Amino acid sequence: MQERKKASDFPQELLDLFHEYVHGDINRRMFLDKAAKYAVGGLTTAAIFEALKPNYAWAQQIKPDDGRIKTERVTVPSPQVNGSIKGYLAKPAAAGKHPAVLVVHENRGLNPYIEDVARRLATSNFLALAPDGLTSVGGYPGDDEKGGQLFGQVDRDKMTLDFMAAANYLKSHPDSTGRVGVVGFCFGGGIANTLAVRMPDVIQAAVPFYGAAPAAEDVPKIKAAILAHHGELDTRLAASWPAYDAALTAAKIPHEGYIYPKANHGFHNDTTPRYDEAAATLAWQRTIAWFNKYLRA
Repeated sequence: MQERKKASDFPQELLDLFHEYVHGDINRRMFLDKAAKYAVGGLTTAAIFEALKPNYAWAQQIKPDDGRIKTERVTVPSPQVNGSIKGYLAKPAAAGKHPAVLVVHENRGLNPYIEDVARRLATSNFLALAPDGLTSVGGYPGDDEKGGQLFGQVDRDKMTLDFMAAANYLKSHPDSTGRVGVVGFCFGGGIANTLAVRMPDVIQAAVPFYGAAPAAEDVPKIKAAILAHHGELDTRLAASWPAYDAALTAAKIPHEGYIYPKANHGFHNDTTPRYDEAAATLAWQRTIAWFNKYLRA
């Protein structure tokens, strides 16, 4: 197995450069060109790229056949876009109704890391659904680079409607208590905030990991309890938290926000060197506690 690298093994400038690539600000060729100055001592730019990209063997904290849970592939009708969205459903093996959590992926589609996050929620006694926003273009292709290319082809407004359909599906699912939360990462963090704004009567709790904040004028529409996580080194998004915090306070919405010291964007994703175990563990403990508090009431 590829040796796991840490963020501290790379210059921050190189991590920031990879962040630009992941978010489509530069293409792979531009990344390799700019990374060339770090290719020293026999290290090639291709090797740098391989070391930074996801390794999904690292993400399996909960095996798909774990006896505590049951998983299945589902197709959720999305009537507002005259279609459907496919997803991965994980639930506790024990019979009964459970609070539900929608898991929204990054800008690559429903990859193995996000599926594992759904299984982690199931082991904490939640009904978890991770939809694939790439359904309309064939679904997650098994490769993050291709997934990023497909992501750019999907109509964002329609994709948001698909996620809204998935939230409604969870609310009415026979194994659901009807109380629904949402957790999202990167792009999905922004969607978590968006669903809190657009579905105030469905979403009771939202946990955006390094997600874009909603417009200040939309914040009073939120009824969900908001828990936000940011990495200190993810400077642009971390800098957006004080204004969001102030708007939530003004609207008297229950909320908390944390900025994790020396953590990068993507610190919860345990498939890349940006993963920060201490920050990820603490953020996840807080996330489960948040959902327990606001979805089991």
